[in-house]
Amino acid sequence: MPSTFGTALRVQIFGQSHSPAIGCVMEGLPSGFHVDLQELQRFMDRRAPGHNAWSTPRKEADAPNIVGGLNERGETCGTPLAALIRNANVRSGDYDEIRRVPRPGHADYAAWEKWGNSHDIRGGGHFSARLTAPLCVAGGIALQVLKERGVRIAAHVSQVGQAVDEPFCALDNTPSSLQKLRRQMDTLRSGQDRGEFPTIDPNAGEEMRQVIDLARQDQDSVGGAIECVATGLPAGVGGPRYDGIQGSVARIVFGIPAVKGLEFGAGFAVAGMRGSQNNDSFELRDGKPCPRTNNAGGSLGGISSGAPILFRMAVKPTPSIGLAQDSVDLVSSEPATLHVRGRHDPCVAARAVPIAEAALALALLDSWLAYPPAKA
Repeated sequence: MPSTFGTALRVQIFGQSHSPAIGCVMEGLPSGFHVDLQELQRFMDRRAPGHNAWSTPRKEADAPNIVGGLNERGETCGTPLAALIRNANVRSGDYDEIRRVPRPGHADYAAWEKWGNSHDIRGGGHFSARLTAPLCVAGGIALQVLKERGVRIAAHVSQVGQAVDEPFCALDNTPSSLQKLRRQMDTLRSGQDRGEFPTIDPNAGEEMRQVIDLARQDQDSVGGAIECVATGLPAGVGGPRYDGIQGSVARIVFGIPAVKGLEFGAGFAVAGMRGSQNNDSFELRDGKPCPRTNNAGGSLGGISSGAPILFRMAVKPTPSIGLAQDSVDLVSSEPATLHVRGRHDPCVAARAVPIAEAALALALLDSWLAYPPAKA
């Protein structure tokens, strides 16, 4: 089962939802960088389950234990960095029924066809969103490296059901718009520090919470979307075509369970535009060419343009719901009705916000290390 990504910065994710531990190995980190473990834990706390009213009641500390890759001063030392997260709060008995009756919308059936009874079905095994915890360990470290280089990354829940948040001001690349974008990012950061729902507009966040609560009461789930942005990345980072920034982001993002859609910049709206509307005209700013708008989402030909990197990802409703669902018994080959047990998020969008930030950080740092600007 391939679980490794990256070119210069290579990351491997390992473990299963109910295995003794999950973790990651990072190769290619610049040596001599001091990792702030307290800052990393604060980032992990934003993804951790069971800490708010809109997530699964499964509680895990998500405290990463760095077992290699740092010297006695807490700096990267050139060797692979390895981190472990212990799984403590598991209830494997909740998954006895789905060993033979697959959950609609989940990977149970596909995994059964591929590996048969050898697949670890407990909690979804390696397909579980639990594996986004080590992804966030790696991404949280990448965020710190990028921050030292002047890159800031932020994300928010842009939609839950029909409730929508104020969008990032990142499709316009004028100085005034960039100032507003920085204010939006600051608002998100201060709200996240207080444990608030991750929206720019708190009224939109309250509406989304009500939508999630209604789905929970109905023993159902609801989908959502996350918008993520990075500022401060210089022009010239990344490689063309298959090693481009968009491809690097997509490779990581589509490894996140529940993600079903991805768009950059103006996204699918470009299908209704003319070239004169979509093209980002250039102007001189401080003596350098700069896009006036940002329909491209900060990437041209797979290489950064100097404008903010902007993407949105759509996540489907959680497949594991309390309502009875039609399925089949894989052993007896007879129809079956499935009543899912276990502890599941009624909406994964809120907890996916730091995951989106981690994914973008890993993609950008890998692109910068593998394909730096010629003038760097």
